[in-house]
Amino acid sequence: MLLDPTYTVLGPDPTNRKCRINCYAFQQDAIVSFQGWQYAAFYSPLHEEAPEPLYVHVARRQLGLKAPQRDWEVLLLMDYPQTVDDGHNTVQLGISPGDGTIHLSYDHHCDVLRYRYSCRNLALKPTKFSWTSSNFTTTHDYLPNLPASHKPFHYVTYPRFCAADSDLLFTLRDGKAGLGNDHLYLYSSASGHYSYMGQHLTGIQSNPYIHGLSYRSGRLHLTWVYRGFVHYDGWDAPADTKHKQQAGPNGAENNHDMCYSYSDDLGKTWKNGRGKVIASGDLETATIDNNSDGIVAFRITKGSGLTNQESQVVDLEGGVHVLNRSSLSVGPAADTVEAVHWKHYYKAPGDNGDWIERRLRPVYGAARGRLAIAKTGDIFIILPDAEKGHMYIEKATISSGFAAHEVVWFGEGLWGEPLVDLARLENDNILSLMVLADTKPPTQQSGSRNVVVLDFEL
Repeated sequence: MLLDPTYTVLGPDPTNRKCRINCYAFQQDAIVSFQGWQYAAFYSPLHEEAPEPLYVHVARRQLGLKAPQRDWEVLLLMDYPQTVDDGHNTVQLGISPGDGTIHLSYDHHCDVLRYRYSCRNLALKPTKFSWTSSNFTTTHDYLPNLPASHKPFHYVTYPRFCAADSDLLFTLRDGKAGLGNDHLYLYSSASGHYSYMGQHLTGIQSNPYIHGLSYRSGRLHLTWVYRGFVHYDGWDAPADTKHKQQAGPNGAENNHDMCYSYSDDLGKTWKNGRGKVIASGDLETATIDNNSDGIVAFRITKGSGLTNQESQVVDLEGGVHVLNRSSLSVGPAADTVEAVHWKHYYKAPGDNGDWIERRLRPVYGAARGRLAIAKTGDIFIILPDAEKGHMYIEKATISSGFAAHEVVWFGEGLWGEPLVDLARLENDNILSLMVLADTKPPTQQSGSRNVVVLDFEL
């Protein structure tokens, strides 16, 4: 069993909105450590008496071998007020290892790109810089070296960052739910510029929802599900906004199939799980789409409870792990429908590695879980109970081939979708979770919660 964690508060979570805007599974690196410092990004109001608008807050703290050496420093980016009550419009954070720039992208649901980045060396030499907003650019509608007229920048949802060697990858979806594509960009720490790698994922009357980008030992791994598009009245009207609802006309009931591909050249060439090239060169014309050979790891039908963007990690040996859920049973009775359960999908390393599926606990509520790799190679699976505000941490041991699962911690009063500092867990053997927690002690404001970080020493 894990010992109870230390608990630190980043700031208050907004209380006056219908939609949560912090702690969503598709925030790939909202909390991340780099060279002995930890960084986190979230939305919060200016103060309790002024709940609107919200602003991007970015926090940092110096880490020690076990406990943090400093308290959180939090800077406020006051030049951009966030006003739209939509859970899609989260903030994303990325760090370029080569030049120490910190990158942020925020407030999107089929909107123009919103992006900013820091001065060079801010994360490489943190003690040389005061933690102030003056170290960041203003909000841009373009990426450095790419113009605002670049078409995918006009209709952005779900941006993500992923460090790759000394550089930084950036992805985004353009188009609406059920009818969109994913685009890939590479930031060069040497030049400070982005290059467009292409439309690496194309949806045919659908859109791909990626679980994440994972880069390890020169290989970029990508898993996703498709969401089929259902036509509705006015879907093609220029003024259509139905798709921008929190749960629009094309919902998760139309998700299907678990897919996988990888690249050994940062997205120039993509292969299926058996090593066959399925897209290369000009990704505008040679892109991965629904019909690409060998991409489907599990054929999962619509209406099975399959969600989008849950979680993906790659273990120390190169094995691929995905967390998702479905109502389809495992094994001989594969056509039998059951209650929706979380599923741990695992592909053994290499082109000859097979996929297997293991059923976990039942799902209560819509909140998504998280996977993380320990320094030992074991897998931690963090599963929320969205109906009761409970959170479970399960451990799957590498020695059992990840087949042996056990609950190692249980917590109450915790909400949202847990986010994990993967780098700190793998490097320092400390599990840092960013979650929403009921205030302690409770405030006068009913339902008040904080954005917090829980640190477990393993």
